[in-house]
Amino acid sequence: MTLPSWQDKKLGSMARAALWLVTVVGEGNIFTKAALREAFPEVAQIDRRLRDLRTYGWRIDTSREDAELKQQEQRLVTRGADVWIPGQAKAPKHKSSLTPAQRTKVLQGDNYLCRTCGIGVGEEYGDGVEQAQLNVARRKVFLSEGEPEFQLVAECKRCGLGGSDREVDLGAVLDMVEALSPVERLTLAGWMAADRRTLSPLDKLWGLLRTLPEESRKTVADALDDMDD
Repeated sequence: MTLPSWQDKKLGSMARAALWLVTVVGEGNIFTKAALREAFPEVAQIDRRLRDLRTYGWRIDTSREDAELKQQEQRLVTRGADVWIPGQAKAPKHKSSLTPAQRTKVLQGDNYLCRTCGIGVGEEYGDGVEQAQLNVARRKVFLSEGEPEFQLVAECKRCGLGGSDREVDLGAVLDMVEALSPVERLTLAGWMAADRRTLSPLDKLWGLLRTLPEESRKTVADALDDMDD
């Protein structure tokens, strides 16, 4: 089947970007933002149109997903729907728009915390560059029976960059919970009720010990040996 030309301006910019990826870049290959913009100098938001392809099953990795990539590089991992064909650019049901009420309900249910990195809305990242902004993402959850289901979750803007769908195996999580001792289950239930992990004195001490230079760590190790004698 002969594909339309990615240079055909009668097509939408997203469809042209998809055709450029298929015919010029190719699956598994790397391209740069500069090359993309050079190919579409007349499209002001071509980067956004490229990101939109992820909604239709296209997997395009950045340096956040692939450590081998440089900051300006991306890789076409998997080709998705043929969005240049009429009717193929229809978003899946789980990608449908949320109402403001639905969005607020999800954020409230997640206590305004990013469920990927744990940062709270308005908190500063460690680099001090910006404050966290929360969006609502759709996370694929494999239920106990193995069936996939998309569930809504709060996620900060940084964690959401790259658009890669995160997955969780709920059945595996439940198996791990079942394997815990009664005391461990009670502790876990408390953490979940508070939506935060309470560090024990031993946890806090371990955090301090990890910051010590080797000589100081050895002093502590020797002290522990002396206490056991």
